[in-house]
Amino acid sequence: MIRKMTQANITDYNKSCDGFTIIGRIVPRYEDGIWSYTEEIFKEHYNKQYELDDIDDSYIEDEDKAVYFYYEEDRCIGQIRLNTNWNGFGLIEEIYVAKGSRNKGIGTALLNQAEEWAKQNQLIGLMLETQDVNLLACRFYAKHSFVIGAVDTMLYSKFPSAHEKAVFWYHKF
Repeated sequence: MIRKMTQANITDYNKSCDGFTIIGRIVPRYEDGIWSYTEEIFKEHYNKQYELDDIDDSYIEDEDKAVYFYYEEDRCIGQIRLNTNWNGFGLIEEIYVAKGSRNKGIGTALLNQAEEWAKQNQLIGLMLETQDVNLLACRFYAKHSFVIGAVDTMLYSKFPSAHEKAVFWYHKF
């Protein structure tokens, strides 16, 4: 069941955020105005967890923002945070599904909810950013008709040990 975040359930925010596994990276290529990519699988896999953001009431009060939770019984096992972007797209600021609940259609259900929200807000599509090393997420977005719109090699330069590139994915309606 998907529910919009309210004051009554705001404490469920970040309950499904338990990191992800890095198994490889995408290697994007831009040629003749089209993005494509190949995959590089790493010999050693590792887990990664980013610092979690706090949430404020603006995601409840502002019509241009929303958070949706996915519940299994009364337990929050997924979330998606949305915002309108200046370019007419709905920005998926984050999407999480708890590790034990992945590959069960929960991420797809959250993306479908995001699309419905974006259409209700007369937006032209959805966009998001992820890292090239988050191969599993990149596969997920590609499977759901997202395409690469840009790659930023400088976004993560504050973290030189990360060697990550930011990949911007778009799904136009």
